[in-house]
Amino acid sequence: MVSRRAAIAAAVAVPAGVLLGAPALVGLLRKAPRRVTGGFVDDGSAVGHALRDGTRPAAPARRERVPIVILGGGVSGLGAAWALAREGLRDFVVLESAREAGGNARSGEMEGMRHPWGAHYLPVPDARNTLVRELCTDIGLLRDGVWDERALAFAPQERLFQHGTWHEGIEPSFALTRAERDELTRFDATMAEWRARDAFAVPSVECAARTAREWRALDRQTMGEWLTAQGYRTPALRWLVDYGVRDDYGASLETASAWAGVHYFAGRPAHDAGPLTWPEGNAWLIARLLERVGPRVRTNAPVWRVGREGARWTIDTADIRYEADAVIAAMPVHALARVLDGVSPAPVTLDRSPWLVANVLLDRWPEERGLPVAWDNVIYDSPSLGYVVATHQSLRTEQARSVWTWYHAPVERDAASARRWLRDLSWGEARDLVLNDLRRAHPDIDGCVARVDVLRYGHAMPRPTPGFLDATAALRAWQPGPRFALAHTDASGLSLFEEALERGVSAARQVREALRA
Repeated sequence: MVSRRAAIAAAVAVPAGVLLGAPALVGLLRKAPRRVTGGFVDDGSAVGHALRDGTRPAAPARRERVPIVILGGGVSGLGAAWALAREGLRDFVVLESAREAGGNARSGEMEGMRHPWGAHYLPVPDARNTLVRELCTDIGLLRDGVWDERALAFAPQERLFQHGTWHEGIEPSFALTRAERDELTRFDATMAEWRARDAFAVPSVECAARTAREWRALDRQTMGEWLTAQGYRTPALRWLVDYGVRDDYGASLETASAWAGVHYFAGRPAHDAGPLTWPEGNAWLIARLLERVGPRVRTNAPVWRVGREGARWTIDTADIRYEADAVIAAMPVHALARVLDGVSPAPVTLDRSPWLVANVLLDRWPEERGLPVAWDNVIYDSPSLGYVVATHQSLRTEQARSVWTWYHAPVERDAASARRWLRDLSWGEARDLVLNDLRRAHPDIDGCVARVDVLRYGHAMPRPTPGFLDATAALRAWQPGPRFALAHTDASGLSLFEEALERGVSAARQVREALRA
């Protein structure tokens, strides 16, 4: 049988060519025997720390009039810009503090191979998610109801390393007792029931408002507490659920709201044709958005102050004070709170999850045991989230080299302690952390790796802890001034592409209607 990858390759012309000291890792840390190059990637923390410390440039002398200013060039900010442009409103500017737009969907390159620095896939949106499907149609991913085959993850998609070998899928169903299998089956049936009732959906705002009444008790307890109350005690199941909340939220069974934990399993269809993915991850989607709004996006332009002068908003960058009729705030609320001047502060700020991401350059492939290498590769009972193979979507039938993107959310520490740990982590310690973890499944990894680059996210995403439904509802109701709309996923509490796009487009709609009034 001809694989989908081979069929596409034949049809498309291809150019020739975790912690240091953490209990889970005690005894595993040792120096890599081979010299491995690399370093830290700029994480943009200098601007955030300057805001935190009150170190700001003088007020700019130059002024510029623009009707709408969008604060932040991540998915929600670019989504807002896309929505405005589609309505014919093009007199706006997007201000992004980093050197490139994209937020958590940034990407990089190692020796000609693209790779993600964060979000790396988009679940195939079902018919209910009309907004994401509209975007996918606009950028050519979806044509006449058919998805671009090149963007659908090639097989094998997922595998789990457990009991010394790789198994298909990430559900740890290997070598379980009958009672343990029954518990997994019962959990799957409960999630299927809620999924069928549409009790949890993506995007989640209307769903959250509805289920906050019916399932409010879920958001008053942690996912671990809910599992225990429901009689779910099997270690394999609890590991799977813990992996899910770490994967989407940077949380753990002890910190994630049970509502958010159930949402991870019941919010999307159980099976689809996807996911949609690219070597550079969701940076591919960012590039398509920039093709439509890029001329109005200004990078290296951190915002230092947002205030009011009469009927207008004033937004200060280092060199320009923008005078605007409306503001769309697509930056995290904790950062926004640092720049608001003389206006009503946000009612709440959310806990935020730190992350560590590494991209590993391999000049040869390690030996494998069991299932061949997949797109997403997870190691059972590891403190990390495993790795995705950035070159998996390549149409080349043979690849001598590859890049693996490794993810870790330090959930065993509280967020503040984890940020301090990230700050103090040396690159050598980070390199050893990555290689020691990969060694669990690849004993010969040291002879394969040439380079390890590392990115530290101090505030990667909102963490949906118990009570977050009320907190996000308060944020959505917050109105610090006229013609001001919050677009960031803090208003959803879930840092997902679908949520960011929904928040951005909703904010654009809110501002557009306010300007027309």
